[in-house]
Amino acid sequence: MSPPSDRGTSSAHAARGTRGAARRLGAMKTLHRTLALSAIVLLLVAACSAGASPTPISAGDAVAAVLAQDPRFAGLTALDPSMIGQSGYYDVQPAADGGYAVRVWIGWGDCPAGCINHHEWQYGVSAAGAVTLLGELGDPLPDVSTGLRGTALAGPTCPVVQNPPDPACADRPVAGAVIAVTNAAGDLVMRITTGADGTYDVPLGPGVYTLTPQPVEGLMGTPEAQLVRLEAGEGVVTIDFSYDTGIR
Repeated sequence: MSPPSDRGTSSAHAARGTRGAARRLGAMKTLHRTLALSAIVLLLVAACSAGASPTPISAGDAVAAVLAQDPRFAGLTALDPSMIGQSGYYDVQPAADGGYAVRVWIGWGDCPAGCINHHEWQYGVSAAGAVTLLGELGDPLPDVSTGLRGTALAGPTCPVVQNPPDPACADRPVAGAVIAVTNAAGDLVMRITTGADGTYDVPLGPGVYTLTPQPVEGLMGTPEAQLVRLEAGEGVVTIDFSYDTGIR
């Protein structure tokens, strides 16, 4: 039997090389398909993430959005069933659509005894935070806005008080005095800052508030805190504050 020729050996090697190249080509095609599928999956995940629903609004954010609808709602606190004479409040309940139903109530007329008159607003807040006024009911609202105004003065300005008073020794206005306003729940509602003439004038919704003056640099005494009740229809209440200069 004669040995295989060189031509036969070359043909076998060529066949094996062709099969190896085909396997490598098939592997590369499989890899490309895998990479393409992975890219498609990543694109789909990114698209789903971009189109995902935002985080539903919280009850606190829903209340804040409603109270921002009307200046008369400033400073209102949550309904306290144990409190008699609460002249303004809000109540929030979950809604079926994932949002909230918010009710705002303002009363006036002898509120320490329970309020003779009242008016309420009913709002719907969607899960995305959109606010809709659903309706109003109750007594017609008084056409008078509530608020606070007053003046911060510092005295004495002369070591000796004269009678009749010397106009040159009149108490001086305190510019930049800060007055913290808290509601019946003790929450900070706002900080009032007096103007160059020592005065302030701010709108504030019905309720019971405590006005606490803050220390002023260069002045010895800080006025005591004052409690004030604002009722719808009563208008703006004047609260003045007297600082002590320390001059004697």
